[in-house]
Amino acid sequence: MPERYSHPPNDVHDGVPLVDHLGDVAERVRYVIPADAKTPAGEPLRAVVETLAYVHDFGKATTYFQDYLLRSSEPRYEQYRYHAPLGSFAAYYALSAQNFDSETCLAGFVAVAKHHGRLPDVAAYVFSRANRRENVSRGSQNSAELQQAAIAKQLKDIDEHAPELAREVFQSATDGEGSWSSFRGSFRELLTEVKRSTGSSATTINRETLSERCYGLVLECWGSLVLADKTSAAAAASGSDASAGTYDAEKPTFERLDEYIESIERTADADADRDGNRSERLNFLRAKARTSVLSNVESFADTDGGVATITLPTGMGKTLTGLSAALSVRDRVGGRRVVYALPFTSIIDQVVAEVEGIYQVDTTGRLLTAHHHLSEATIVDESDESADEADANDDVAGMLAESWRAGMTVTTFVQLLESLAGPANRQSMKLPALRDSVVVLDEPQSLPLDWWKLVPRLVRMLTEQYNATVIAMTATQPQLFDDATELVSEPETYFEATERVQYELDDSTTRYIESREEPKSYTEAASAIVDETAEANGTNSDEAGETESVLAICNTIDSAQALTAHVTESLSDAISVGSVYADVLESTDRDSTDTEVTTVAERVADAGGQPVLHLSTRLRPVDRLRLIETAKLLTERSCSLVVVSTQLVEAGVDISFDRVYRDLAPIDSIVQAAGRCNRSFERDRGRVVVWWLEAPDEQTKTPSEAVYNRGTALLPVATETLDDIGGGEGTIPEAAVSKTAVEEYYRRLHDEKNVGKDAYVECVNEARADELGELSLIEQRRSVEVVVCRTATERKRVEAARVAWRDYEFERGRQLMDSLKEATVSIPIYRSDSEEAQALSGLARIHEDTETRWIDTRDVRHDSYFDSTTGLVAESSVDNRIL
Repeated sequence: MPERYSHPPNDVHDGVPLVDHLGDVAERVRYVIPADAKTPAGEPLRAVVETLAYVHDFGKATTYFQDYLLRSSEPRYEQYRYHAPLGSFAAYYALSAQNFDSETCLAGFVAVAKHHGRLPDVAAYVFSRANRRENVSRGSQNSAELQQAAIAKQLKDIDEHAPELAREVFQSATDGEGSWSSFRGSFRELLTEVKRSTGSSATTINRETLSERCYGLVLECWGSLVLADKTSAAAAASGSDASAGTYDAEKPTFERLDEYIESIERTADADADRDGNRSERLNFLRAKARTSVLSNVESFADTDGGVATITLPTGMGKTLTGLSAALSVRDRVGGRRVVYALPFTSIIDQVVAEVEGIYQVDTTGRLLTAHHHLSEATIVDESDESADEADANDDVAGMLAESWRAGMTVTTFVQLLESLAGPANRQSMKLPALRDSVVVLDEPQSLPLDWWKLVPRLVRMLTEQYNATVIAMTATQPQLFDDATELVSEPETYFEATERVQYELDDSTTRYIESREEPKSYTEAASAIVDETAEANGTNSDEAGETESVLAICNTIDSAQALTAHVTESLSDAISVGSVYADVLESTDRDSTDTEVTTVAERVADAGGQPVLHLSTRLRPVDRLRLIETAKLLTERSCSLVVVSTQLVEAGVDISFDRVYRDLAPIDSIVQAAGRCNRSFERDRGRVVVWWLEAPDEQTKTPSEAVYNRGTALLPVATETLDDIGGGEGTIPEAAVSKTAVEEYYRRLHDEKNVGKDAYVECVNEARADELGELSLIEQRRSVEVVVCRTATERKRVEAARVAWRDYEFERGRQLMDSLKEATVSIPIYRSDSEEAQALSGLARIHEDTETRWIDTRDVRHDSYFDSTTGLVAESSVDNRIL
C-alpha cells in the first residue's frame, strides 16, 4: 500500500504519514485536556477528544485525497476528496461504539466536521448532514445528499486501497469496541442514528432534544481538537516534537506578588494609620481592603468557587488586590491559569508592564501573555468541505501565545467573550486554557448593554462546565451576577471613608435635563478650562506655591481634537507636550521605549508656558504610555497641566488631577472619570464637572447622544437619576453618586429598560453557534494596522521583518512583528470606499503575508499621515469612542 500522507512532502520537509499525524494529535490531546476533566454526562473528556483525534483526518486516506494532495489531481466530483465529512461520521461511530452519551457523540460529530471551520447551528447542521431522502436521483440531490454519496464512494475506495490503515485507525479510535468493517457496513444505519440524536422527525428538528450544556460541550471538544491538530501540523512543518512541556504554564506565584505589595507598603510616603492624616488613612484602607478580600477568598474557595465580586472605590488598589485574589483562588481550588480581561486595549500595556515588573519577565515566555483583538492574526476559516490546504502555518510559538497557555494572560473583553460566543476557528484554540482557570473581569460595566444577559450565561458555562472561577471587579458593579459572593466586607464603608471629590452639573447638563437643547460650545468649554486654570493658578501660586491640573474627557476622538484645538487657541503660551516629546524622541533617535520621560517633563516645565496634552488611541501605544508617565510626573511636581483625552484614561490609569471635566455620559463612566480626580487626596476636595458638549464640525449629533443614545437611550436614565439624587441642586456629594446613584441607575436599566438581549442567551441554550458568531462586542471587525516608525530602531525592525519573511525565517519575522506592536496604531474602517480607507490601503505592507502597513514620519510622503500632538491622521467616528 502506498504511504498515506496527512501533509505532503516538499523541498524542506518530509511528508507526514497519516497514521503518525493522527497519533500525534491524540498524544497532544492528553497534554491539552486535564485527566480529571468531565463532560456534562460525567464522562472523561480527554478520552472523548482522543477518539476525535484518531479519526478527524481519516478521510485523507482516500486515493482521491492523496492524488489531490501529492499531484493536485482533482477527482470527477470534488466531494470525493473532502476529508472532514467522512471523519465526522467516523467520530460519531467511534464514540457510540464506546457507549458515550448521545449528546457527546453529537458534539464529536460537529467538532470533527468543523475542525477547519466555524461552528454551525448544531441541531440544524447535524440534521442536514444526516437526513437522506429516498429514491432521489443524483441530479435532484442536495449538497448533503451528494456528500453522503461521496462518503459511500470514499468508504469503498479506502477498503480497496488502504484497509490495513483503516483497521488500525478504528482499533485505536474505538479502543477495540468497534471496527472498520462495522463502520463501513453500517453507514446507512448510522445516518439514521445521527439524525435521531437531534430528535428529528423525517423533515424537522426538535431543538428541545439538546440540553443547555450542549453548546459548551461542542465548544470544548472542538477547541481542544483544533489546538492539538494545528499545533501538530505546525510542529511537523518546523520539525519539533510534542511534549507536555509544550502546553504547560509557568505559574506566577502569590508569594512574589505579596512580597511586591509589602515592599510598596514599606516604602510608601505615609504609614498605614486608621487615625492618621489623609495619606495614612488611605494606606490603611488599602491594606484593610486587601486583607478583607484575601480572608473572604478562603471561605469562597471552600465552596468550590463560582462567581465573586470585588467592589471598591477608585484609589483602593483594585488591580493588585484583584490579582492577589485571583492567585489566591487559583492556589486554593487547584486552578491552572489566570486570565485578566479589561475593556480597552489602551490599558492593557499598563497592566502588563506592572506584571512584568513584579515577576521580572516579558510576554514571550510561559508566565505572561498579552493578547487583544488588535493582535489577532488575520484568519480565513475554511469550510468543512474544502479545507485541504489548511495548517500551512509552522509558527508553533505564535499559536501557543494566542492559545493562552501562559500562567497569566492579559486580554480584552473582545478576545475573551467573542472566543466563547461563536468564535472563529483559530480563536477556539484558547478555549482549553479556560478550564480550571481564574478569570478576572475588570470594569464589567463597560460591556455593551446588549450583552448584559449573555455574559452571565457565558460565565455560568465557564463555572459549571469549565470548572472556572470568575471575579468581577469594579467601583460600579452593574449587577450582572445574581448569586455572586462579594469578597469585600462592608464595601460601603470604603466609599464613605474615601470621599475625594464633589460633583457639579454644568448649566449645559441642566439644559439637557430640561429641554435637550443648547449644548456647550467648544469655545465656551475651552474658555472655562483656561480661565479657571489661570484663576486657580494665580490664587494658589500666591498663597500656597501650588498650581492646578485639569483633565477634560471627551466621548469621541473628533470631540477631543476639537477641544484640544480650542484650548490651544485660547492660550497665548500653549506648550504642546506631544511636540516636546517628539523633539526629545528625534534628538535621541533611540528605541521609543527608552525615551526618558523625566527629560520630557523637565523640558515642558522649563518652557514656561501652559502645557497642553492630547491623548487618544491615534497615538502609538508606546507614546501614550510615555506621555501618561510624563503627565504623571508633571502633576506630581505641581506643574499646571491641561489634558484633553478620550475615555482611555477612565480605567486603569494611575494619575490624579485637581479638576476633571466629563462630557455627558452614563453614571458609571462619570464615576470612572472622577477616579482621575484628587486620586490620592492631594486636596480637600477635587471638582468633577459634568457638561454637555456640542457636535464637532460637520456632525449633526452631539458626541454624548451619538455614543450613548443608540439602541437603549442611556442619557435620559443617567441624567434623571442624577437629578433625582441631587434634588435639583447643582452640586452632589461623592457618595451620593458613587453608591446611591450608581445602584439606582443600574436598577432602572434592569427593571425599566430590561437591558440585554434574551435572543443571545437562547442562542447559547439552543447551540446556535452561527448566530453567536455574528455578534461582536465592537461594531466592526475590519481595521487597518499601521506601524508608525519614529526612530531609526523602528525603521530597522521593519526592514528586518521584511527580510525575515522574504527568507522564510517566520519565527524571527514573528518576533520582529511582535516588537513593533507598541508602535502600531489600529484604525477601524467602516466604509471601504472612503478616502481614508483608500489612503491607508495605499500604504506599503511590511511583507506580503500581512495586511499591516507602515509609515516613516521622517518621510515627506507621509507628512499628511501623522501629527505629533494628535497622532495618526485618519477617519474617526462615534464607534471609536473607547479606543
